Amino acid sequence: MISIQAAKYATMALLLLATHALAFIPSASRFSVGRSSPFSLPLSVVQKQQGRQTQRVVMSPLYSGYVPPSQEDFTVKARPLYPKIGDIIRYYDLDGGRADGEVLVGKISFLSKSIGTQNSWVVEITELENVGDGYFAEYPSRKRNSKKTTRTLEDVAPIAASFVRAEAAFKVPRELGSDIPQVRAEQYTIEGFEGPMAITEDMDVEAIQADAELYAELKFELLRNAAIAGVVGALIADLSKGQEIAIIYAAGAFAGLGYLFFLSLKTDTVASTESKLGANISNVRFALPLIVVVGVAIYNLTQGDASPVVNANLLNTVSPEQFAAIVIGFLTYRIPLFASQLAPIFKESAGSLLPGSAGVALQLATDNEEATESANKDGLTPVLLVSGPPGTGKSELVKRLIEESEGKFIPPTLVDSVKEGAAFEQLLRREEFLKVDGEGRYGMTRKGIMEAAADSDGESVVVVDADVELAKAIIRIPGARVIGVWVGLDSMEKFETRLKEDIESGAIPIPEDETKETVLRSKKREIAQDIEYGVVSGVFEFTVLNDEFDSSLEQLKFASEYCFK
Repeated sequence: MISIQAAKYATMALLLLATHALAFIPSASRFSVGRSSPFSLPLSVVQKQQGRQTQRVVMSPLYSGYVPPSQEDFTVKARPLYPKIGDIIRYYDLDGGRADGEVLVGKISFLSKSIGTQNSWVVEITELENVGDGYFAEYPSRKRNSKKTTRTLEDVAPIAASFVRAEAAFKVPRELGSDIPQVRAEQYTIEGFEGPMAITEDMDVEAIQADAELYAELKFELLRNAAIAGVVGALIADLSKGQEIAIIYAAGAFAGLGYLFFLSLKTDTVASTESKLGANISNVRFALPLIVVVGVAIYNLTQGDASPVVNANLLNTVSPEQFAAIVIGFLTYRIPLFASQLAPIFKESAGSLLPGSAGVALQLATDNEEATESANKDGLTPVLLVSGPPGTGKSELVKRLIEESEGKFIPPTLVDSVKEGAAFEQLLRREEFLKVDGEGRYGMTRKGIMEAAADSDGESVVVVDADVELAKAIIRIPGARVIGVWVGLDSMEKFETRLKEDIESGAIPIPEDETKETVLRSKKREIAQDIEYGVVSGVFEFTVLNDEFDSSLEQLKFASEYCFK
């Protein structure tokens, strides 16, 4: 009896201990951020890394081995989904882009930015053939061009497809219970997209707009000249062959003008959403000469006995003279093209063909006109780039050139970190400086180079004293016409002598872990690499070997005059 009673008490004691133990089991509410244990035990703070954020979790040291997961633990920041060439995408047929149209799968073959828009992109797509079981293959090369189309970037959706070599096709995931391709997202990320890697260089929007305007001017000039040539040809035909042949000639010339117009429609719509429509409409140009021939044939049939065609039949409805007038009239648009191509040749040789002073005068006038056009070539801003290895004395040459030029040559406008601290820090943070001086005070930018010349209204040219690395950046400045002058020495021994002098004078510091000999060898290797760039880059039209300063300065002045030619 006593043992049974003792067993009861022991069982009750175990249940009581178990109940107290359950009170210490951690819960999400007990260890939430900023809350302590209800048992007032000593607390510790644990730093948890959640992605890029740091979460402070306050808990008892007794339970610090367990941290309950929160919703933030499973939150992953989505990466932007930018398009690239070769992506597999879903798009719709030509029903206006409605979702109830035919669903197609294609491959991005080209990306281009719409001119005049901030962030609008056109995608060229090559359709893929559905070969069944979720596999899509590329069409044979002979059909591939006919399967190309274009859409705006907003109208396509990316697909997470994988290429299966055994099938020579792309495996496309499908929505559950259907054959509709499953997309990664309904649309690519457009905000922040700056284009594929091949075109990440800064684009000069003004230059692109200027090219578009130049293209429009050339197109108008071509159509105008073709129309003028047609009118002149018709007048000549009227005087030589009569009114009837002149009218037929004019009809052929009008057909040639129409051919140019429809051809321009195809060119204007390349890499745009209307490219397929433009290509189809432009095909009308091939029918224009046939329409003229049919018109002349109908005219001859209405003339009866007065028709110039004897024994007319289905294959004999136009006289040889009329057919020749149609063909020559149609090809008249080519005459201005040939004339524009031959004009520079005749212009170049006319001075030598004319006798005596007349030829000399014409040659001088031509040279002066070319010099004037070259000074403003394509609206580019001339920049005199003086570069070369260290130790050649180029900096002193540039300094003297600016001092003695009376304002013809000016240095770039630099950003001063003392006077323009906020702007300097912003440009430094955005890595827009081409060069910062050794003291970290002055910085050179593309804008500073171009604006220095603009402020002078074209009367001055900016001259840049550049090492090779800076020279590589200068030649990539949009809108600059770089005139390169390479300053060097005629032997490596002279470079070595000047390097030793700079090392001895302290101009070239010696790091603690190096010696004079190791620094000298390193500098010689750098000079050899710089010389190789100067020789093979093709950037430098002039070379000055700075052995004698005054003579080298005169050579630099002579080369600099080409900035104004």
